[in-house]
Amino acid sequence: MSIETGYRFADNSRLLRRLFDERVRCLGLTSAQARLLLSLERNAGENQVFHAERLEIEPITLTRIVDRMEEAGWVERQSDPADRRARILHLTDKSRSIVNRLQAIVEALFDEMLDGFDPTERALFASLIERIGANLAAARHPETVDG
Repeated sequence: MSIETGYRFADNSRLLRRLFDERVRCLGLTSAQARLLLSLERNAGENQVFHAERLEIEPITLTRIVDRMEEAGWVERQSDPADRRARILHLTDKSRSIVNRLQAIVEALFDEMLDGFDPTERALFASLIERIGANLAAARHPETVDG
């Protein structure tokens, strides 16, 4: 493995994000809005800070996005019983149908990305991506070693 593999990994990620951005525009959503809706579906009951971290945006930026989406009826905020300063974000009935369409877009993107891979290769790819994620998470939060 070389540094070239890292560049390819990053570039493929960039290309995938760009395709996602292009495809969600047809639904009248920005990439950040679409990613937030998908995050809310996957991580129900989490507060705004959690979602800002997941989307890799500043909390104030997420607040502005949520303000617009709440006005449009896409999301709602509720008080966090564990922290009176925090707000839990929830999907609305209006946004649930769009989330289904977003999930279909993501599925289609992955089908295109893995075109020509047989089922065994797809399973291996999924397994390797899981291991990469675990390795990166471990590198981000290394355990303290005594001695």
